[in-house]
Amino acid sequence: MRLLVQRAAQASVRVAGNIIGEIGQGQMVLVGIEKNDTEGDVKRLAEKLLNYRMFSDADDKMNLNVKQIAGGVLLVSQFTLAADTKKGLRPGFSTAAEPNKAKMLFDLFVQLVKDKHDQVATGEFGADMQVSLINDGPVTFLLE
Repeated sequence: MRLLVQRAAQASVRVAGNIIGEIGQGQMVLVGIEKNDTEGDVKRLAEKLLNYRMFSDADDKMNLNVKQIAGGVLLVSQFTLAADTKKGLRPGFSTAAEPNKAKMLFDLFVQLVKDKHDQVATGEFGADMQVSLINDGPVTFLLE
């Protein structure tokens, strides 16, 4: 499982021209599920995401997590994050989870994050989405 986490001033996701999820300050998270991922991986990364210190404190040090700043979390499934890019000039997707498993684990991830944080928005699994982001910093981390 891979999370591409971006510190956002604001972010939104559209499907068919309609905004279906948006946040102000917080985390814009692209979620890639791999075929060997387990519920344990999902639980560990949900906890890590919410506690990851990527927001500045009064001394301008990254010491605060999204809960401490009362920020939003926008979760967007993105199977291309699970791509194998080590060889050639075209990504391979044999490392990505099959759609049913990926949806089940993504839904679990969303529920775990919502259980511990009240400002959570999502994209739509498997949809053609357009994501808008103002990356604050820019600050971006890959959590695995």
